[in-house]
Amino acid sequence: MNFVPTARPLSRRELLRSTGTGLGLLALPSLLRAAANPLEPKQPHFAPRARRIIHIYLNGGPSQVDTWDPKPELTRWDGKKLPIGNLTTERETGVALGSPFRFAQYGQSGLWCSEIFEQTARQHADRLCVIRSMYANTPNHEQSMRLMNTGDERLSRPSYGAWLTYGLGCENQNLPGFVALCPGLPVADSSNWRSSFLPGIYQGTYLDTRKTQVTELIADIQNPRFGTAEQRRQLDLLTRLNRRHQQPRQEDANLEARIQAFELAFRMQMEATDALDITRETEETRKLYRADTVHGRQLLIARRLVERGVRVVQCYHGDVQPWDSHNNIAQEHRRLGGEADGPIAGLLTDLARRGLLDETLVVCGGEFGRTPAIEIPIGGGTPTGRDHNHHGFSIWLAGGGVRGGMAYGQTDDFGYQAVENRVHVHDLHATLLHLMGFDHERLTYHHAGRDFRLTDVHGRVVRDILA
Repeated sequence: MNFVPTARPLSRRELLRSTGTGLGLLALPSLLRAAANPLEPKQPHFAPRARRIIHIYLNGGPSQVDTWDPKPELTRWDGKKLPIGNLTTERETGVALGSPFRFAQYGQSGLWCSEIFEQTARQHADRLCVIRSMYANTPNHEQSMRLMNTGDERLSRPSYGAWLTYGLGCENQNLPGFVALCPGLPVADSSNWRSSFLPGIYQGTYLDTRKTQVTELIADIQNPRFGTAEQRRQLDLLTRLNRRHQQPRQEDANLEARIQAFELAFRMQMEATDALDITRETEETRKLYRADTVHGRQLLIARRLVERGVRVVQCYHGDVQPWDSHNNIAQEHRRLGGEADGPIAGLLTDLARRGLLDETLVVCGGEFGRTPAIEIPIGGGTPTGRDHNHHGFSIWLAGGGVRGGMAYGQTDDFGYQAVENRVHVHDLHATLLHLMGFDHERLTYHHAGRDFRLTDVHGRVVRDILA
């Protein structure tokens, strides 16, 4: 056989294509296995402390000085100009605003908490690890929510739930590995749970929890026209056609994502409706969660999902940014706490009594905090609220390998800026990955010529809070 020299070397794909099916078939079995089951459970880098995460997202920015970070100095300076000077944030701020909420110590640990989360603190203070020294990069909702969820406030990046599902797969092949529950949509909507350059099968499955009927939570979850066997044959035919279409377009990741989405949707018919049906719970359990409320219902759904093998469940407290109390913070934060506190306490109680809390990491907080000084309303009016503050805020963690009954880090005397044991969002992500069994520097994905990771080139594990 005569070989004609080519003007340039053949690429690997061109070589396989030009040499027929022989060499290509050597790789086919592994390719088919990967395509057939991308959510197959995988082993992390080391033994994990947590197997699943429930993230209670108080979107909008709850005030740290009105919840978990009491500041007696702020109360003493109430109505006076703070000695630390002007506070850098989005809007003009004025004099100090002492907290209108009563603080007390709870549990054997004496953990401080305001009356906003009194039930959670009274019942679970010794299970909570409050990080009082969080900080982020910007005081804008969209950017800070993207940073908290994806590790980058500017660009489209995979969410941490997508990273974990990519790294771990899912314990239940009939459910997605990552679910986002929200009554409506938060700021920056689907960018909070997208997969970006990771394969699309790892993107979070969004459920609108304003809808109370199981069949409405996931649109078209059941096909009334065909039985399971008929749907399986229909899907097999569709898969063969899609694979044929995909052959010359291997570089298009969206095609593989669409194929896998069809497969997952078919499998979800078997189990998703059961997982979302809270009427299967006892009346006592539904009362524990206050499941007659939106937030209570979605936290109960979250527990039902994680006990069935879903890796990450995010529960957004409300539509858009409910905790964004620029005005009437005394009334608004009290109302929001009334909605969230009881269901959160119920979730922790239920996880503990079912033996799930030790391996379930519960995270609760927002994208940033709020200023200790009062916000000057745009256009005039009586100041009654606080502006955004990314320089220092609080979140808490429970279960899943973290130490309970502790407050870690500090803000300054007025709660404006993290000053001791500062924890950036990248550090939080590194710690979450560590608890789930991953070295955050080694969980990478090659894209656009380089290896990406959730923490980019930043992040450290906050080992002082590990049990």
